[in-house]
Amino acid sequence: MGVSNVASPVDIAISGLRIEAMRMKVIAENIANARTSRTQTGEPYRRKQVVMDTRDGMDVGKIVEDMASQFKSVHLPGHPDAGSDGMVRMPNVDLPVELMDMVVASRAYQANAAMLKRYQDMVNASLELLR
Repeated sequence: MGVSNVASPVDIAISGLRIEAMRMKVIAENIANARTSRTQTGEPYRRKQVVMDTRDGMDVGKIVEDMASQFKSVHLPGHPDAGSDGMVRMPNVDLPVELMDMVVASRAYQANAAMLKRYQDMVNASLELLR
């Protein structure tokens, strides 16, 4: 019989913890830059997202910029980045969406941590039975 390529419950939970921790970090960066109207490129901050790669189990693939949503324009005459019409191009970060995503990522992280704890409890109970 060959070795199975199926990931163990512990491997899945650990990958889930890594993915959700990365998502929370990226979401925190998005929230922190929600009002950054100019980056080193001269453009407003562009929202980032975590794209998962599940080809070899669950793992973080890469962090990509959200190119689908457009920058917002806000009328702020006197702002250093305002155009002649007083409009400032602002990041494509929507705070309610980021906060909702943070709650989801946090709950998923907690679920993976709880699964690891239950697995540890099950292993400890099995060891107690063998004594």
